[in-house]
Amino acid sequence: MRHYFISLLILPFLSSCVKNSVTKASKENIPASYTDYVDPFIGTSAHGHTFPGATVPFGMVQLSPDTGIEGWDWCSGYHASDNSIMGFSHTHLSGTGGGDYGDILLMPTVGEVKTEPGSKENPDEGYRSRFEQVKEEASPGFYSVFLEDYNVTAELTATTRVGVHRYHFPETEDAHIIVDLKHGISDSARETWFQVTGENEIVGLRRSSGWARDQYVYFVAQFSKPFKSIQGVSAGQTIDNPQNVKGDDVKAVVNFSTKQDEAIVVKVAISGVSVQGARKNLEAEVQDFDFDKVKNQAKATWNEKLSKIEVEGGDQVNKTIFYTALYHSMIAPNVYMDVDLNYRGMDHKIHKAEGFTNYTLFSLWDTFRATHPLFTLIAPKENNDFIKSMIAKYEQSGQLPIWELSANETGTMIGFHSAPVIADAILKGQGNFDQELAYQALIAAAEDPRRGLNWFNSEGFIPVEKEANAVSKGVEYAYDMWVVAQVAKKLGKTEDYKKYSNRSLNYKNLYDSETGFLRGKNMYGVWDEPFDPMAISLLGAGNYTEGNAWHYNFFAPQDINGLIELHGGDQAFVKKIDDMFSQEAVNDNHMAHDVTGLIGQYAQGNEPSHHVIYLYNYAGEPWKSQARIRQVMDEMYTSERDGLCGNEDCGQMSAWYVFSAMGFYPVNPADGQYAIGSPVFGKVTIHLDNGNDFVIEAENNNVNNTYIQSASFNGSEYDKTFITHNQIETGGVIKLTMGDTPSEWGKEKSARPTSYAVPPSEALSIIDTKEEVFRPYITNKSVIFNSTIDVSLKDVTPEVDIYYTIDGTTPDINSTKFDKPFKLEKSTIVKAIAVNSKGVSSKVSDFEFKKAYFNTGEEYPKLSINYEKNATYDAGNNGILDGVYASDNLRDGKWDGVSKQNLEAIVDLGQPEELHQVSMGFLENTSSWLFLPKKIEFLVSNDGENYTSIGIQETKMPNDHPIISVTRFTEKIAGEYRYVKVIATPFEAIPNWHPGAGNNPWLFSDEIVIE
Repeated sequence: MRHYFISLLILPFLSSCVKNSVTKASKENIPASYTDYVDPFIGTSAHGHTFPGATVPFGMVQLSPDTGIEGWDWCSGYHASDNSIMGFSHTHLSGTGGGDYGDILLMPTVGEVKTEPGSKENPDEGYRSRFEQVKEEASPGFYSVFLEDYNVTAELTATTRVGVHRYHFPETEDAHIIVDLKHGISDSARETWFQVTGENEIVGLRRSSGWARDQYVYFVAQFSKPFKSIQGVSAGQTIDNPQNVKGDDVKAVVNFSTKQDEAIVVKVAISGVSVQGARKNLEAEVQDFDFDKVKNQAKATWNEKLSKIEVEGGDQVNKTIFYTALYHSMIAPNVYMDVDLNYRGMDHKIHKAEGFTNYTLFSLWDTFRATHPLFTLIAPKENNDFIKSMIAKYEQSGQLPIWELSANETGTMIGFHSAPVIADAILKGQGNFDQELAYQALIAAAEDPRRGLNWFNSEGFIPVEKEANAVSKGVEYAYDMWVVAQVAKKLGKTEDYKKYSNRSLNYKNLYDSETGFLRGKNMYGVWDEPFDPMAISLLGAGNYTEGNAWHYNFFAPQDINGLIELHGGDQAFVKKIDDMFSQEAVNDNHMAHDVTGLIGQYAQGNEPSHHVIYLYNYAGEPWKSQARIRQVMDEMYTSERDGLCGNEDCGQMSAWYVFSAMGFYPVNPADGQYAIGSPVFGKVTIHLDNGNDFVIEAENNNVNNTYIQSASFNGSEYDKTFITHNQIETGGVIKLTMGDTPSEWGKEKSARPTSYAVPPSEALSIIDTKEEVFRPYITNKSVIFNSTIDVSLKDVTPEVDIYYTIDGTTPDINSTKFDKPFKLEKSTIVKAIAVNSKGVSSKVSDFEFKKAYFNTGEEYPKLSINYEKNATYDAGNNGILDGVYASDNLRDGKWDGVSKQNLEAIVDLGQPEELHQVSMGFLENTSSWLFLPKKIEFLVSNDGENYTSIGIQETKMPNDHPIISVTRFTEKIAGEYRYVKVIATPFEAIPNWHPGAGNNPWLFSDEIVIE
């Protein structure tokens, strides 16, 4: 495996380390088949997570070999490190960071029938077969491999909804084709069946639960010759000549006698709706068993799509990387409807797609950045249908897709990035859909209180104690709000334009001028400590999503000029980017597999860095972008199997390369501007659907000449370091003259792209300039005390007065003014405000101080538990009786997490005490499988054996994801007692609406407070 940790010390000498792969533009002849330049094996090694099998552009079927179904590097079912194949299944994910699919697996075998796949270590245990990579072949729409153990050549091709297999068998009486409906990639079959419906046909269903919580794949499989016999397998039992077999692990064994090199063709149509739908798909797309005809059709379809961009210059390797990237960018999203227009919706009802093609698989956190902008150039019709599909999903579920998969919202990743895709189409004049309905969907997304948006919208940032990944979510929500604002402006909704424009500036609330980073803070405005800009956190943990402060410090594509101002101007901003590249290229989190392709702390292997390399253009030093872009293209993308430095991510990693190799990139995916970089080829022609061509020519473009010296557009001098979408759509020629040293081209302010969340001309009328006064906070470690406590209040806002009450009333300037610590001797609610010299008040802080019993290291109170601790979620020996509340963050180390068991805890006070109240807190974060207890009971005792119940409380299972919060269950006590017991009973299983349906929920418990 290649190591991708790269550093660059002296930019002017960069060209010396770029391979000699760029030649002067020439009038070469592109071969008739663009597919000759595509190698589907690129990305199948290292962490690319691509598959090599057969598919057509945006097809429902991805027919590909499976070599493994578990583990991060087997998200696509195939990895080049393996040397055995389990079989060939019909659905696969391309380049994702999570695994699923692998539905309807076929495997040709010879000899003894085996119905389990066997292990990689010993393929002979099952129906696996060894193979050699030198005997594999792949091209767009085609794959073949020789199966060593069976002397069978397997060939695959596909239409949109049908996979076609051709197996060349040896002469044998024992030829078999296994149909394994239990098989799947990182999922579990929940309902499987097949039915024999003819002498050469079986039909059936695989219904599974995985990343997609409830996925249906119906199929019709027809064989080119009648079966000799057929067997069914269910629950380990073999059934001879069955007509119908049902279970959750069903398999079929189809038996034949074959002559030497006899080919058996199997065509398998799939549907998310019904067997009837699959049959219609089969009848419409593959009427016979002519494998080569289907293969040639797939090749022709790919050639038509790949011909949208024509490149000249460069060598075979450059073109292989480029056209493979273009190929990978058009695998997803996938058609998700039958030829009769029926499809399964987000409500799992069957709908008809009127006037559009319905699609699934929206990896939007990745693809909003460059993949969908690329579609506006090369696949605008499909992109329009992608958006219509998103809007249909909104109508069926009440929300736009975040990371949707086979009519299941997985909720993976952050942001609401359907919004920029929709907005980009509207703003580019490609919004051939109901724009008012689309806008309604955008507003619903922006006002959804879940996933921290309630805090973002009310506070202007997400407090770190309220939501994991608060910084990443905050900056990405700010961008999404900006695109909503632009659509509002386009549709004449002035008040909404103002509201969402102001929210788009919320990223500024996270900028710390002292450290020079966007970083997390709590609801009182106190910066989160300790702070290490190199510390990488994961999705659902820490302040950043799959990254660190370096990776997210430059994400404000809607307001790059504002970001530059925050950093102190052009020079300081350039220095900050330089510093990012010069950091040590390390990943300090061994679980952060996505953070790869490092140049310093620039991470090409993950999406948050993708636009950063172009930001030099905005600060007047475009030559640095040109140098770095060439470095990334040369060192992070190759024509080998490990030719991607990170997950391909449903086209985003490839779309970055396609744009960059052409010479420009959409830094803000929805503003219609493209920053100019440094093209790989001498000439690139984009053939647009409107009949126009846009041409990029790079004169004198060779290994040393990576820097732009001058430019012209349609024959006139052109000094700008950006082009617009309108220029591209209109057609024309931009000519770049390249050289081997940095030039003055593009340095002037008038030449730079601009990016303001609110145009300066509108700032006075749009931007709210109200003063911010943060809530006061307490300096006490905890609000729980056991004797007396001195309370001290502070505020991060300078020169404010603090006023407070201790009687439960709301404070104002007539309340007690805080000037020194005050003492509490009993449970008390303290409320406080801060007021500046202009009379501007903060929101009210509420501190509920509790005088209670907790463990201070003495013998009593003593905690005993009757549940098994989890090593990952363990608050410590007395963690739920230590006098400190946990936060809303499940990973703050203060929660005890349990699953598959009741939570029972007993507190021994050492002697009877007069008690008044007991409470216990539970965290509800259903996206992370954390549910409130189904029932909680509080009991008291004086002998520790005979307990009296003082109250039982029950909860109802929610029917959707509620806002993350802590619920404290409380019961009154009257009398003297020594022992207090709490028993919390979990729900039996996660509900059907949830991606984890059927699994065991978690209980996360916090402090037991006994007053």
